[in-house]
Amino acid sequence: MKRIKNSWRQIVGFLLTLGFILLAFSGYLTTMLSGLMDPMIGIQTIVSERFSNIVTFFTIPREVTQLQAENQALLEEVALLRTEIIQLEQDLRETAILYSLLGFARGRPQETYIAAKVIGKDPSPFLQYVLIDKGSDDGVTFDMPVVTEKGLVGRIDAVTASAARVQLITDPASSVNAYVVEADSNGLIRGSATSDLTIDLVSQDVTLAFGQTIQTSGLGGKYPSEIMIGQVLNVNRLENELFQSASIQPAEDFSSLQAVLVVANFRPSNISPLLEKQR
Repeated sequence: MKRIKNSWRQIVGFLLTLGFILLAFSGYLTTMLSGLMDPMIGIQTIVSERFSNIVTFFTIPREVTQLQAENQALLEEVALLRTEIIQLEQDLRETAILYSLLGFARGRPQETYIAAKVIGKDPSPFLQYVLIDKGSDDGVTFDMPVVTEKGLVGRIDAVTASAARVQLITDPASSVNAYVVEADSNGLIRGSATSDLTIDLVSQDVTLAFGQTIQTSGLGGKYPSEIMIGQVLNVNRLENELFQSASIQPAEDFSSLQAVLVVANFRPSNISPLLEKQR
């Protein structure tokens, strides 16, 4: 009996194998397998899409947060670089100013200078003063002339141990004995409440003209001679007056002063008592 059963199993197995071979060659097996696999592929596709959506849901917020952090770090780095650029530009400007002051000092070897930085300005609109960071501890004393590479700035008006106040030549109380180079004539430079400069007491016999150069004359003993002051702008000449005057364009822009030179070896002469005796 066992042999008969085994024989039947072998026959059935052979017939099934032969049937699959015939179905494969006829193309029916592919159709049947496609019918069976299509639902499986569809299920796999759905599962894959859902899994991808879940991964995206948990991954994208993390990436966005990371990108925001990186963006903030980049913005901070850019801000730091801008600050460094501004500081470098400021350093370059200060270096250029110092080189210019040094060039001026070398051009007048007969004088010694104390370089100072402008640290403040008088808040009053009617007074023209600046504050510098050098004082009596540095050798600065009252009435010392103050200049830049462009020209005359003023004089030391008050001194402390570590700072000093400079009266600008544009101050209403300032006066400077001047010399008009092209006209070969003297005059007196005065400041004003509006910071304008004027040259007065110029003889009517002198021909003042636009663009003429004005320097310190050295008369009166308050300032060294041949320091640039400015140029003639508009001439005011009246025939019935003894003298003529003119407005002056200063050589220095006093609104943007950053550094100055104090003429340390010049000692102004006080001639006021002599003038009083003459009276």
